[in-house]
Amino acid sequence: MAYGELFSFIAYAPQLLAKIALDPFVAEHAEFVGLGLIVSIAYFLSQLINLGLDESIRHLSDKRVIETIESKVNLLDPAERALVREFFLQGATILTLPQNETAVKSLVNACILEKLGNERHYAIQGPTADYKIAMKARMYLNRDVLRLPAGEPSQEEMQSLIKARPQFLNGLVQNRKHTA
Repeated sequence: MAYGELFSFIAYAPQLLAKIALDPFVAEHAEFVGLGLIVSIAYFLSQLINLGLDESIRHLSDKRVIETIESKVNLLDPAERALVREFFLQGATILTLPQNETAVKSLVNACILEKLGNERHYAIQGPTADYKIAMKARMYLNRDVLRLPAGEPSQEEMQSLIKARPQFLNGLVQNRKHTA
C-alpha cells in the first residue's frame, strides 16, 4: 500500500509543480534539481545507515556489559561479595565508598557498581564517592549469589554478616569528620 501511495504522489508531482508555477523553473534547472534529489537521497540513506549502526553498536555494547556482569558474579571474591551485600544489609540504594579500594574498583570495572558522583576527599580515608548497584547487574544479584540467609536473618546470621563486612566500611563512618 505504501508503494502505491508513493507512485501516485510521483505521478501527481508534475501537476503539483504546474499548480504552484514551478514547472518552468524545474525545466530550466533540471540538472540542479536532479543533483539536489540525488544528494538528498544520499543524505537520507547515510542517516538511515548511521541509525542502524548506532543501534547495533548499542546492542553489542549492552551484550558485552551483560557478559562481563555474568562472569564477575560467578567469580566474586569475599570482599566484593560483602561489599555488594552491604547494599542489601543497609537497605540503601546509594552508599558512599572509597574510590581507591580494590573491591570497589573491581566492581566498577565489572559494571556491577555505578559511580554517581558526589566525590569528597578526606585527609585519612582518601577520596570517596557515591555508588549504586547498576540496573543491569541487579537481576544477577540474588540471595544465593550474595550468600544471604533465606527470609529474615537470625541474630547469629546477622552477626556473622556484620563480621564479614569489609574493614573500610567500618572506618569510613568514623573518618568522615576529618576532611581535607
